[in-house]
Amino acid sequence: MEEYTFLRQFADSWMLMFLFAFFIGVIFWAFRPGGQAQYQDTAAIPFRHDDKPAPRGEHKQ
Repeated sequence: MEEYTFLRQFADSWMLMFLFAFFIGVIFWAFRPGGQAQYQDTAAIPFRHDDKPAPRGEHKQ
């Protein structure tokens, strides 16, 4: 079998299924119940020190 034909058939069948499963997994991971607190904390980063500058050496990881 020619290499191009093999890769084309692989991409049309198994790779398509793998990428679809990966996409669904990422969607489930992004909307999991335990992730909401992490996303809210990340979204609030620009507003943490709105009143005054951050103290020297303070950074949350």
